[in-house]
Amino acid sequence: MNDIAPIDLTQRLAGKVAVITGGGSGIGLATARRMRAEGATIVIGDMDPASGQAAADAVDGRFVRVDVTDETQVNHLFDTAAEAFGSVDIAFNNAGISPDDDDSIEVTELPAWEKVQDVNLKSVYLCSRAALRHMTRQGSGSIINTASFVAVMGSATSQISYTASKGGVLAMTRELGVQFARQGIRVNALCPGPVNTPLLQELFAKDPERAARRLVHIPVGRFARPEELAASVAFLASDDASFITAATFLVDGGLTSAYTTPV
Repeated sequence: MNDIAPIDLTQRLAGKVAVITGGGSGIGLATARRMRAEGATIVIGDMDPASGQAAADAVDGRFVRVDVTDETQVNHLFDTAAEAFGSVDIAFNNAGISPDDDDSIEVTELPAWEKVQDVNLKSVYLCSRAALRHMTRQGSGSIINTASFVAVMGSATSQISYTASKGGVLAMTRELGVQFARQGIRVNALCPGPVNTPLLQELFAKDPERAARRLVHIPVGRFARPEELAASVAFLASDDASFITAATFLVDGGLTSAYTTPV
C-alpha cells in the first residue's frame, strides 16, 4: 500500500508573503496571479497607482506605491509587507525599464545610461537589501531578481545600459546567493528571453524590423508568454527549488544555446 502523502502543488506557497516590484503589468502581474493561485499573500510595489492597485485587487493583496530607485520608499515597501502580514518570504525584484534613448553606446547619452542603471540595477540592490533585513531575522527566504538573456550573451541590437544593468543584476545575484546560503536564504536570477509584454509590443509597433530580428533567433519560434515566466518564478520561490541558489535560471526558448535555429 502506498503511504506517501499526495503532493498538492496548487498550495506550495501557502502561508508565504511575496513582495513583487513592477507588479502592475507584464511578468510582475502574471507572477502575482500565479503566486496567489499557489496560496501566497501578495504585496504589489509599482509606480503607477492605477495599475498597481488594480493588480493588488485582482490578487486580494496590498498595493504600495514605490519608486524603486528611492531607498526610503523601498524600505517602506518591505517594512509594510512585514508589518501587515508578519514576514517577507519571497522578494521578486522585477521592476525595470528599456527606454528608446538607451541604444548603441555611440548614441546613448549619460542621462539615459544613468536612468536605466538606477531603475534596473540600483533598485535590485535596494530591494535585496531591504528584503534581507527581514529574511536574515527569519532565517529563511527566496529572492528572485529579473536579469535577462542579454546578461549572458552579446546583443547586436544593442541597448547598452540595459545590457550592462542586467549583467550587474546577474553578478550581484550570484554573490548574494553564495553569501546568504548558510542563513537559509536563496537568491536566484531569472533570465528571460524576449517576452510578449506591453514593452515588447511597443517595440513591434515602433520598429517591427528590429523586433522581428529578435524572433528569428529563438528555436521555439515564438516569444514567451508572461505566464510561462511566472511559473518559473513560482518554482524558484517554492521549496521545490530548495537546493537552487546563485543560479542563472534561463527561460529563453533555447535562444542562448542556439547557433542556428531550425528551418
